[in-house]
Amino acid sequence: MQFFRGVVAALMFVACTGAWATDDDGDALVGTWTLVAAELLHPDGSRSADYGAAPRGSLMVDTRGRYSLQIFSAERPNFASGDKLRGTAREYEAAAHGASTHFGTIAVDPHAHTFTLKVEGASFPNQQGTTQTRRYELKDDVLSYRVAPRPDGNIPISVWRRQK
Repeated sequence: MQFFRGVVAALMFVACTGAWATDDDGDALVGTWTLVAAELLHPDGSRSADYGAAPRGSLMVDTRGRYSLQIFSAERPNFASGDKLRGTAREYEAAAHGASTHFGTIAVDPHAHTFTLKVEGASFPNQQGTTQTRRYELKDDVLSYRVAPRPDGNIPISVWRRQK
């Protein structure tokens, strides 16, 4: 139940005040983005899909420096009972492993091409209250970045396209 409350909270977009910076070429990260790719870069240099073959996601950044991010595996199975309170252990596991959601504030350093997230709420409770800095690339309307390596050494890479 706690997991689902976190997901609901992460899906809510809360506007607050904050600071914002734009990219060197005048493009801002402000807007709504659709996930194009979620991959894992393995220690041996190979890559594989993260969140399945056709992940879905949304990233929203407002002009006040607030963000909301959701990534879901398209392969997550429906709960056979049709009731999220009566899932099997396997269904709950697939739901938790197949989702990454968090929200909070974002600050951009356009000269270093980094952004820093202050995570206020997350589907993975260990992320709540953390500060995460990521190096990004922004070319036209495509944003990409790497997340810190996971304990297994794999590095998640996310690629987003700005919605028009």
